[in-house]
Amino acid sequence: MTTLLAFVVALVVAFGLWLVATANRLDRLHVRMDAGWAALDAALARRAVVARTVAASALSSHEAEALRTAADEAEAAPRPERESAENELTRRLAQVDRSRLPVGLAEELADAEQRVVIARRVYNDAVRDALALRRRLRVRYFRLAGTAPWPEYFEIAEPDLVLPTED
Repeated sequence: MTTLLAFVVALVVAFGLWLVATANRLDRLHVRMDAGWAALDAALARRAVVARTVAASALSSHEAEALRTAADEAEAAPRPERESAENELTRRLAQVDRSRLPVGLAEELADAEQRVVIARRVYNDAVRDALALRRRLRVRYFRLAGTAPWPEYFEIAEPDLVLPTED
């Protein structure tokens, strides 16, 4: 009888440790996701700054104003509206004739766009992993995610990453 009781206690303790390990893993995934969002937000902010610099350099006044407005709206947009504002900025940047830009500025714009693409992929990978764990039965049943909101992907159009060439 005592062996059976010891076995049941050991089984309950092992199950409890398994749940704690799962909760810790989920917490680490949420931290990774938050860090990914911070990096993505910084990359998007840098791209907006570079877009304003491009607008001030070699564009017509109408193109410059449209690009500057798109950059301002992308930076100021609340998170639920951020995707559409960033897509508008991407569209405006795609219309810029990069051959008219100084080489250094064209390279900086290409670098900023590349960093946005990488940061978005890192963030979305973290969201994918967190969602995969949160969908598991034991996580839902034991409410291991607590009150954390469901992670959401950040989907924006990726620009054509063309690096400027020197003649």
